[in-house]
Order: sequence, then C-alpha cells, then structure tokens
Amino acid sequence: MDTIFAEATPPGRGGVSVVRLSGPKARAALESLAGPIAAPRIAVLRALRDGEDLIDRALVLWFEEGHSFTGEEVAELHIHGAPIIVNRLTQALLARGLRRAEAGEFTRRAFLNGRMDLAEAEGLADLLAAETEAQRKLAMRATEGELGQKADELRSGLIRAGALVEASIDFADEDVPEDVPEEVFDLIDKVRLDIQQMLTTYPATERLRQGYEVAIIGPPNAGKSTLLNRIGQREVALVSDIAGTTRDILELRTDLRGLPVTFLDTAGLRESSDPVEAMGVARALKRAEEADLRIHLSVDGMPVEEVKDGDIVIRSKSDLGQGEGMAISAMTGEGVAELLDMVYDRLRVRVADSGLVSHRRQAEALQRALLALEVNKHMAPELLAEGLRQAAQALAMMVGRVGAEDYLDEIFSSFCIGK
Repeated sequence: MDTIFAEATPPGRGGVSVVRLSGPKARAALESLAGPIAAPRIAVLRALRDGEDLIDRALVLWFEEGHSFTGEEVAELHIHGAPIIVNRLTQALLARGLRRAEAGEFTRRAFLNGRMDLAEAEGLADLLAAETEAQRKLAMRATEGELGQKADELRSGLIRAGALVEASIDFADEDVPEDVPEEVFDLIDKVRLDIQQMLTTYPATERLRQGYEVAIIGPPNAGKSTLLNRIGQREVALVSDIAGTTRDILELRTDLRGLPVTFLDTAGLRESSDPVEAMGVARALKRAEEADLRIHLSVDGMPVEEVKDGDIVIRSKSDLGQGEGMAISAMTGEGVAELLDMVYDRLRVRVADSGLVSHRRQAEALQRALLALEVNKHMAPELLAEGLRQAAQALAMMVGRVGAEDYLDEIFSSFCIGK
C-alpha cells in the first residue's frame, strides 16, 4: 500500500495541528524530518527539517506495525496550528513519495487490516456524527464491537449445527447418536429467536441514530411558529398575525436531554384557495404523518387533525384567556417546559426499545440469515446444511468478515479526511 498522510485536526488556525502518516514509509518519512526515533509510542520534541529548512518544532511519535489504529506503521506530528506550517509540511511529505489520504482511508485500512470489523467502522462514523448523549452511547456500543461479538456467537451456534448435520450426511451408515437432529433444531431455534429480537429493535435503534421528528400542527395563528422560536430560544420562524405566513416546513434541531429531536413548524391546517398555501398544508399533513410524534396546538382545545396514540393535544395562547385542559403560552413561556417534559417522556420509551442493529445494511443481512433458516425436520440433510451455511455467511457479511467490498466506498465516504 501507499503511505498516506492527512491533517487529523480541523483545518485552520489553532493551538496544535496533528498530521498523521500511515503505511510502510511512515517511520522513514518521520525520521527523515526529525532524525532517528528509537522507542515506539513515546512522544519526543524534535525539530522538523526539510534539508536545511526548519519547518517547525513538533511533538512526534510513531507506532510500529500491528500496534497502531490502522495496523500499519503510523507516525504523528503535532505541529503548531498554522495553515502555512501544515502546507510546508505537506510539500515535504509529498516530496518523499507519500500521498494525501482520501476520506475515511485511515479507518478503511484499519478494517482491511483486521483492526476493526465493518459494524465497528459504521459505529465510528456514527460516533463522529453524534450530536447528543444518547447517540454517543449508541455509537460507543458499536465501536466496542458488541454487534460483532453477537454475530460471532450466533455463527458459532450455526457452525455447531452445521457440523452435526454434516456428520449425519457423511456417516449415515455409522452409529450416529439419535439426538443429533433434535440438537440441530434446538440450535437453529435459538439463533432464529435472537435474530428476530434484533430485527424487532432495529427500527427504534435506527431512529435514535438518525434523530426523532416532532411535528407541531394546528390551525393558522395557533402559535406554532412562536412555540418553535420559544423552544429554540431564537427567531427560527417568521411570526405574523396574518394567517398562512408559514407555508413551507421549518426545522429546529435540538438536544432534548440527550435525545436528538427535530421540531417541525408546519403550515396552518385549513382549506385554502391559495395554491401555494394549499401545497404547504399538504406538505404539513404528509410530514406530520411521518413524524415520530405530533403536538396538536389549538385555541379552543379541539385538535383539527386526527390524534394518534401518544400524540400531545394542548391548548395554545393561555395568556389570552381561560379554558379546559393543559395549556401553554409560547409568548410568555408558560407551560412550555412541561410540554417538553411530555415530549421527552414519550420519546424516552422508544429509546428503551433500541438494540444493536442501527443500519439498514445490517438489518438486511439479518433478514437474509432469517430467510435461510426457514428449515424444518422433513428437509433433506443436504438442503438443511446449505441453509445453515447461507445463514452463517449472511451473519459474517453483516460485520464484514466476507463479501464487504460492495459497501466499502459507501461507508467510508462519509468519513472526514484524516480519519
């Protein structure tokens, strides 16, 4: 492989910039700039020189092959955070035959060198994109290899079952224990149950990874835009007494006590002869239907749209008059904290249902495994053995043990350069 390099810290001015090298020439390139480095994994302060030109004074270290993030020789140069220094160092590295890394190439090499499985790589991408505490915890479970460990556990059961089936085929005329077929199907039933459970929790886990959507709906001038501004504590939406001001959907992405929540301000629900407003109402209804939760705002306490299980119905503009039921005033803030408590409580229940599988690719691999395990005791042993083999292969593909090539470009293109 080529030896690659990239700035691992965000570009621009800062206290320190870290330039990372990986590949067979990493140590040689480092020592050509900083002189001999004897001990691995120990940082030393060195002058970086390109010939007679002093580039910078830096903290440098190297990791030997097999003991680094990528599994290759890796060097790190911690230089002063000035773009001109990074640019000068870049020219020196290019002159030594190194090339700039592509997006996600360090992590891709870590996967190809067996330092992590594909599910861990996806978890690392999720960790870098995490915006809330709940997303961080979910991503950390993936980066720690929990899904890979579960896949290996399931595959072990299938391999054991397959070995018993093969024994019944190869030694059909020999003295094979009578309980072998029963043990095979006990193992299959256990694996099948575990896979079904993982697929059951997949929708909740994927939603947590992507974030929840809460639609604020109601008639015109119910205070939807004012509520969105109150939640965001800034002017996100234009507020006006003129009905139909909001025509498109406005989004406010927030961290609600660790949960990723996007509040949607939608067009006022009413019949309209204005074709543009009518389009906004249609979009509002469609997006509200797809949202995880809906907040129905009304002035008289009656929602204008059908209420689903778990939806919140609340009277708006409590500062303008009395009425029945829970009420809020987005203008004064009265009741808004309690409303957010209700939103959090409803979404928190869904977090409790989350599991390990958070990507469609992983769920599709599990579905293939489950389909392959649609076997019964009346099947020919050869067909049963083939079903077990296909199921084990699907589980191996889920974590990238085999057949991962088709997914690599898509997965690692989401990483930043330098990771």
